[in-house]
Amino acid sequence: MLAVVGGKGGSGKTTTALGVAGALVERRRRPLVVDCDLDAPNLHLRAGVPRDPGVDAAEAGAPSHESPVVPGADVLPAGSADGDDLDRALASLPEHRPVLLDCPAGASEAAVRPLRAADACLVVATDSREGVEDAVKTTAMARAVNTPVRAVAVSQSPRVPDGLADATVADVIPVPAAGSPLSARETSAAYATLAGYAEPNT
Repeated sequence: MLAVVGGKGGSGKTTTALGVAGALVERRRRPLVVDCDLDAPNLHLRAGVPRDPGVDAAEAGAPSHESPVVPGADVLPAGSADGDDLDRALASLPEHRPVLLDCPAGASEAAVRPLRAADACLVVATDSREGVEDAVKTTAMARAVNTPVRAVAVSQSPRVPDGLADATVADVIPVPAAGSPLSARETSAAYATLAGYAEPNT
């Protein structure tokens, strides 16, 4: 499982998770994207799927939803889950396919729970001083729970912010801005690169 994490809301975690899922579909994989943000879930909205059934019914075998926005990728929305539901769902997720965890922002226990369950993580940041600081804090949080940081994605940016690679000691991949990032040519190469960091988890 690859957790897609970031310290700041609106940094592009959900879009990045879906973009990486789309790149995995191009590799003939069948990724599953799970909404772990139980307080402010929006994966179902971005992926164009119903909110229910979701994480709260995952252990009972509730089916995931194929995304019409990213055909070939399945989505497990938050539903009406609580933390215990999420713990059970994370423990029952399939191991034979790529799984991406769309995590909540911040450094609360809610953010740490899926990060702790993941095999590795992808940190999403913005090209700003605050974004770089958040990326450094999120990287430290991942290391504190022994979850390796595979890469840092800088959303809506054509460049790597100064000092970010050195501060996080991870590969930094800029994802250019695009009006429709999940279908734009400008972003496809970046998402394909990021998908390479998800593949070792499968």
